[in-house]
Amino acid sequence: MIIRMVGLLLVSVLSLAVTGCRETVSTAPEGQTLSPSAKLETVQMLLEDIEAPRHSADGGGRAWLDPAPELNVVGGRNHFSIHYEAGPEGVAEGGAVYFMPSPFWGWSPPQTRDPEASGFCRVSTEAEGIDLEVVGAGGQLLVATVTGRAMEPGERLLIEYGAGPAGAVVDRFAEHGERLWIAVDGDGDGVRKVLIDSPGVDIMAGAPARLHLALPGVVRPGETVGLTIAVVDALGNAGPPFEGEIVLECNVPLADLPTGAPLQADDLGRTRVEFTAPEAGVVRIRAQVGETMSAQSNPMRVAADGPRVFWADLHGHSGFSDGTGTPEDYFSYARDIAGLDIAALTDHDHWGVVFLDRSPEMWGAIGEQVEAFHEPGRFVTLLGYEWTSWLHGHRHVLYFDDEGEIFSSIDPRYDTPPELWQALRGLNALTIAHHTAGGPIATNWDYEPDPELEPVTEVVSVHGSSEAEDSPQVIYSPVQGNFARDALERGYRLGFVGSGDSHDGHPGLAHLASGIGGVAGIMAEELTRESILEAIRRRRVFATNGPRILLQMAVDGRPMGSTVEPDSDGAMVFIGVSGTAPIERVDLVRSGTVVASSPGQGGLEVKLTLHLEDLAHGEFVYARVIQDDGGTAWSSPVFFQGP
Repeated sequence: MIIRMVGLLLVSVLSLAVTGCRETVSTAPEGQTLSPSAKLETVQMLLEDIEAPRHSADGGGRAWLDPAPELNVVGGRNHFSIHYEAGPEGVAEGGAVYFMPSPFWGWSPPQTRDPEASGFCRVSTEAEGIDLEVVGAGGQLLVATVTGRAMEPGERLLIEYGAGPAGAVVDRFAEHGERLWIAVDGDGDGVRKVLIDSPGVDIMAGAPARLHLALPGVVRPGETVGLTIAVVDALGNAGPPFEGEIVLECNVPLADLPTGAPLQADDLGRTRVEFTAPEAGVVRIRAQVGETMSAQSNPMRVAADGPRVFWADLHGHSGFSDGTGTPEDYFSYARDIAGLDIAALTDHDHWGVVFLDRSPEMWGAIGEQVEAFHEPGRFVTLLGYEWTSWLHGHRHVLYFDDEGEIFSSIDPRYDTPPELWQALRGLNALTIAHHTAGGPIATNWDYEPDPELEPVTEVVSVHGSSEAEDSPQVIYSPVQGNFARDALERGYRLGFVGSGDSHDGHPGLAHLASGIGGVAGIMAEELTRESILEAIRRRRVFATNGPRILLQMAVDGRPMGSTVEPDSDGAMVFIGVSGTAPIERVDLVRSGTVVASSPGQGGLEVKLTLHLEDLAHGEFVYARVIQDDGGTAWSSPVFFQGP
């Protein structure tokens, strides 16, 4: 899985200036327990970087591309000429200029050993008396050390990346403004600083390869409904060159659904078709493009009453941390390609090349895009970030107001979950723990989730499933006893959501490139921040690993997420499923054990009623749906609690 190496790549690259300056951290801070997979050495390196003194010459100068590179297509090859000009204090003899293409997503590692191989680099200067010692420093990092004499202000060097016949392989994900990072150690003490305005390039999508259709989850009869249509490349990148007619057909009569949707080149492979919802039933729309591409939409249920279902991806990353693209790209993809109803961008607080908690400009830029895309009733955006604790596990923080603050995991005032929750107390905010059962770091469940601020947990993402050991596509590096089901058995009342944790710039469709992702179905009355917050706090949510499977579950008429009093007569459980592929089976999990498993018999629709006996205080039940294609959905549990 492509996500798994992110942390290992990052700890040795451009963002960390020094190591070995403090005593090794080998135990938990006093009074704390830790995640079973805590990474103390990572915390040590991050703290060293913060404390490292930076000379005024560090990070000095400017860098640019000239000539501008030819069109960059995902996974293609190109040559890049990066010019660096020393700043007002120059670069001392023994100082260095560092070059690093993105350490993520497939860029060729810069190298000086083999001129015929990809990523070959030449570094030169016309400044007399200066020699450059150029070496690869491991991973994606290239170092050019200044020798002979100091580099004076205004003197230049040239880095040719992909200088040989093989060029350099570029990112496999399309994006705007992908940085070719430059950093400078101006005084030669081994401490460097990144040029914030390092040059950037745009990466274009590959050839059209896939068709995606998205419908809302649950709508009312007679409402105007939007069908999102998008043509993407093989990895889900948006904007491949495409012109053609999309032929549409539906499983039920729709008087005003057009039979076709034409796409022109300037549509960038995307459009939205509106039609009127019928009186009742489950709507599925199929699309065809000649003999090359076809797709079927997710199911949309039409119901006169009951909660609506809105599709959300509450967790993902951009180029502002260790992801892909700009915040604008991210929200545009979520709305116009994935057809989501709700999206949050949750870049890391202190992880990446430039740190969000040290850059109010980046945090402000995210907020601007959150505001620009927010359109209640059509598309809801949330301000957020990831509390990236390598001691206690990662949580994303979501704000349901226009503004919010970063309470950083590296700040000693907020570096435990209770301190984070105390900082958020009284705000319209939530935290959600994710990849709780395994890599890259498991959750420290010794801290009981705050019932108001953390009512749900993310059970699935690109990292895999953290639901239980018997789950399909279980998370990598699993920690026994740390799954969501184990947390429920501790007595924690948590609903279940899925979200992508996408790093490819594809919120809502992270599973296209990685094979597994995550979305959340949110059962709310209105598409507003207030209504969504209320629904999540009441645990009226369910999770899938990417496909938009509609899932209902109720106990004696009480919906998922509820707390009910055990009855001596037992309880009736209803489960309803509208799948995106033939349903293999539906499991009912009771207090940690699968107590019933009903075959789906290859159908797209399943309705089950089951009777539970001898229910006791402290028990819980939830449904798990598994499709033939690996698509999986989980309801939030219903909890049995005495008066």
